[in-house]
Amino acid sequence: MIEKRIGRGLLVISQGDITDSGVDAIVNAANNHLWMGAGVAGAIKRKGGAVIEEEAIRKGPIGVGEAISTGGGALRARYVIHAAGMGQDLRTSEEIVASCTSASLRCGADLGITSIAFPAIGTGVGGLALNQCARGMLQSAAAHLRSEPGAIERIEFVMFGEGDYQAFAAELENVEP
Repeated sequence: MIEKRIGRGLLVISQGDITDSGVDAIVNAANNHLWMGAGVAGAIKRKGGAVIEEEAIRKGPIGVGEAISTGGGALRARYVIHAAGMGQDLRTSEEIVASCTSASLRCGADLGITSIAFPAIGTGVGGLALNQCARGMLQSAAAHLRSEPGAIERIEFVMFGEGDYQAFAAELENVEP
């Protein structure tokens, strides 16, 4: 695990299973219709229960780059924030990932949370290169910690695989404190 203090908060890169994170909210890498299929969404649904997807679908669809929150079901986290990193075309970009990261942080701030965990958004089905994903997400998170009022103090990026972890760790070095 590596950490970097940014403004009033902390950016953290760790490796593990996001569904086990001891944070207030975890982020689901979602499509804009909020159906939970494979990847991170599938893992969240398996561990947290179908109630998470049912609540999300009632709140959707949402715009690509936006985010909504649901309860956390049986997860340790109280909330799941669903970040629409792609539409039905299943494609994304660094700009979209940055936008849904910012939207997720605003959503979390509105919930009054102090900690949040993100997966790498858009690198699976969306086909986004890991370095582009890491750059977009980390720059958005750092900008939030520098400028947005709110209670979020810890923004963690939980990577399942070693390659993802290394890409995010390398990109964190480029983030200004």
